[in-house]
Amino acid sequence: MKTILVIPTYNEAENLPKLVSALLELPIADLNLLVVDDNSPDGTGQMVDDLSKETGGRVMGLHRTGKLGLGTAYIQGFQLAMKHGADYIGQMDADFSHPIDKLVPMVEALQEFDFVIGSRYVPGGSLDERWPLWRRALSGWGNFYARTILGMKIRDVTGGFKVWRKETLSAMPLERVRSNGYVFQVEMSYIASRLGFKSLEIPIYFADRRWGQSKMNFPIQVEAALRVWQLPGMYRDIRPMKSVG
Repeated sequence: MKTILVIPTYNEAENLPKLVSALLELPIADLNLLVVDDNSPDGTGQMVDDLSKETGGRVMGLHRTGKLGLGTAYIQGFQLAMKHGADYIGQMDADFSHPIDKLVPMVEALQEFDFVIGSRYVPGGSLDERWPLWRRALSGWGNFYARTILGMKIRDVTGGFKVWRKETLSAMPLERVRSNGYVFQVEMSYIASRLGFKSLEIPIYFADRRWGQSKMNFPIQVEAALRVWQLPGMYRDIRPMKSVG
């Protein structure tokens, strides 16, 4: 099975070489990386090209013309990964907030499930203990807010650490996805849930980024708060289909 991990980047030159090295050492057969870079001024894009040569093509780059947003980066990355013959498609941040070692059991679980989530909010999952109380509360509230309004059984609907079967993504109307901030994660999980796809949540420890700066800002938070209310109307026509897992 071929696995392609999609990693959006913007100014991640400090993180990328370390991340690529750690990922390619994982015991996952035929693991490849697709880095979607939004014309980072710190040279991340050139670094991707250099890493591609160093790894014999196991690192691929998708170079975009500017900072076009997380949602479109993932959608384009997913589509390109499927064109490159991926059986499994993963997504993760480039800042080491997602535990790399958890990718192994997550990919293995795709033999039985349609998509798998690295979850902060199931038993055994947790947030960085260095976070102040207000930040923990904000993260937990945002997740509770979205899953309550949307009536979802998934515990971590805002999480961005996921792996998908190709058949799952192929069945989803990716061309209709409009969210571009972190609410993109909610929209994708909501669509998959509406379609009746079978998911598994594996507990993770979500660490604060080690290097670089966070991309979270106020407009992204506003988009998330409003988009959650729009999703039921946007996808009212979607009905459950047979699970592919």
